[in-house]
Formats: sequence, structure tokens, C-alpha cells
Amino acid sequence: MLANNMVHRFMVRRAMIPRNLKPFPYICGNRMLSGYKPKRNVKESYKILELEEDCSLDDVRNSYRSLAKKYHPDSGSATADSEAFMKVEEAYRVVLSDVANKKKSNENNEEEEDQFKPKAPQHRHYLSFEGVGFGTPSQREKQYMQFRVDRATEQVLEYRKQRHESQYAVADLMKAKDVRESKKVKITQAVERLVEDLIQESMAKGDFDNLSGKGKPLQKFSDCPHIDPMTHNLNRILIDNGYQPEWILMQKEIRETIERLRKNIVASRSNLGGPMTPYRQKQWNRICEQFTEDIRKLNKRIDSFNLVVPLLTRQMVHFSAEKEIDRAQKTYEALMENREASDSETKKNEEENVKRFGWKSSLFKWLNLTLK
Repeated sequence: MLANNMVHRFMVRRAMIPRNLKPFPYICGNRMLSGYKPKRNVKESYKILELEEDCSLDDVRNSYRSLAKKYHPDSGSATADSEAFMKVEEAYRVVLSDVANKKKSNENNEEEEDQFKPKAPQHRHYLSFEGVGFGTPSQREKQYMQFRVDRATEQVLEYRKQRHESQYAVADLMKAKDVRESKKVKITQAVERLVEDLIQESMAKGDFDNLSGKGKPLQKFSDCPHIDPMTHNLNRILIDNGYQPEWILMQKEIRETIERLRKNIVASRSNLGGPMTPYRQKQWNRICEQFTEDIRKLNKRIDSFNLVVPLLTRQMVHFSAEKEIDRAQKTYEALMENREASDSETKKNEEENVKRFGWKSSLFKWLNLTLK
């Protein structure tokens, strides 16, 4: 059954071929194995295949396949037509030959161009054009030129962007600086107005009437040309009227406090006397604890002083309670030695007086005791 069908199909195709037409040549790739020469025009062949003249081989093959499926007698479609298929077949051969000739001519032209260009060694071939592009040297050169144009465009855009950003940044900084300066001027003017208002108010109340120099010109306090006379006069007026900066008052208070604490602990140790009994030692420990707490408070005051003092050389260090207690103990011992030395001198003087005056000195002592 299968053999009968194949014979029938062969006879049908044979009957469809005209008598004066030679058999179709076979095509293998891009080469035609027969000596068939097409009679059609190249432009008509492109129109039949519905292609442009600058198409590629892949476009030609794809167009031929689609038209063959459409017009082939064995396709079984409604548009099957043997004459149309023959036209498509002939147009395909013409177009295929034309595309092959164009490709060969382009390759020959490129080879001629390469002959007149200096040839780089094989190992340096891909070092040119910064490694950009692929294909033949002429193709790579075109791609490299386009790459340079694109890179230059990007650099110009980046430069303009940076310039605009810098301009905007400078403008923002100037605006911020102007705002700060305006605020500073406003604050200064407000303080000056406030001080002037307070001075006028005090003058209206008569607070300046009791000043000794009222109505008299200011005395020139300094002849030094390196000192601002206005600032110097203002400072002298403040000092003469009892005004002192805060850090000076704090420094004076700290010095007075440490001197008072030192005197108090030496006096407490002297009151306890010696030798140290358990009861006296317990009292001395309580006195030392209170002294340590006072030193801790004084050190806090020193911290506050160091924050407001204008000069680093004027800053003070903390006091050590242990060192101060040892110092008080040594001071007490020195006082006791001086007292013993003075007592021994007094006894010697009395003995010498007794030896010198005899019964007169004894009588004089008796009279003093009686009168008391």
C-alpha cells in the first residue's frame, strides 16, 4: 500500500512538469551543482522573495522556507501552486547567488584595504584600540571611534554635572553663612539695646548718683599704646567698684576653704593630745572621715572652677585627703616638739632664777599665790 502511494505521488509530480523544462538542479549549501542559469532579473527575484537588496543569507533562507511551505504542491495547503513554487525556486537561486557575490566582493575590498595598512605583529594585534570591538581591524577601528565618541560625551556630561553640583554647594554654604552672620548681628544688637536700656533705667532711678566720680571726666589709667584705652578704662572702673570675675571669686573661695580645713584638722588633733587611746583613736577616725568628705566637696568645686577659668595655667588640681591628714599629723608633731622645747627652756630658766635669787624668789612666788 505504501509503495503504491509513493508511485502515485511520483506520477502526479511528473505530470505537472512541462515537457520543455529541465529538471531542478540540486542545491547544497551555497553552491549550485547544476549549470542552470536563471533568466529572471535580480530585482524581480528580491520582490518575489519579499526581501530587500541588503538582506543577509539567513533572511534569504527563512523567506524561501516560508514561501515553499506556502506554495509547495505537497504542502496540502489551500495556497499550493506549482507555478508559484517554481518562481520562488528560481528567485531563491538568483538571490542566493547575488548575496554570495556581494559578500565575496566585500571581502576582497577589505583585503585590499588591509594591504595598504601597517600590519601589527600577531601577539600585538588585540592590544590596539584599547581592546575595544571585535571582527576585522577595519570593523574594530569603526567600533573604537564610536566608543571614543560615547566616552567623550559621558565625560562632558559628568563634568557639567559636577560643575553644577559645586555651584549649588557653594551657594548653599554662602546662604548658611549669611544666616549665621545675621543671627549673630541680631543677638549682638539685642544685647546692646538691653544694656543701654538697663543703664538708662538705672540712671533714671538715681543708682549712679552716689558715685564719687559723677560729673567728672574719666582719668587716663594707662599710657601704653598696645592696650585699647576703652577696654582698659572699663576694666579699671569695674575693679574699682568691687566687680570681680566669677573664676577669681571661686579661686579665692577654694584657697580659703582649704586653709580653714587644714587649721581645723590640726586643731582637732591637738585637742585629742597623746598618747592615742582606743577612745581617742575612734574620735580621730570620725574626724578624718568628715575631713575626707569636705575634701571631696572641695574637689567638685575645683572641677567647676576649671570649667570657667580662661587660662589653662590657672587651673587647679584636686586635693588628696590622705596627704592632707599626713600633713596635719606632721604639723601636730612639730608643734609638740616646739612645745616641749619651750617647756624645757622655761624650767631651766626657773632653776637658774632659784639658784640666783634663793629665798627671794620663793617669797615672791608665795606672795603671788596669796594674792590670787
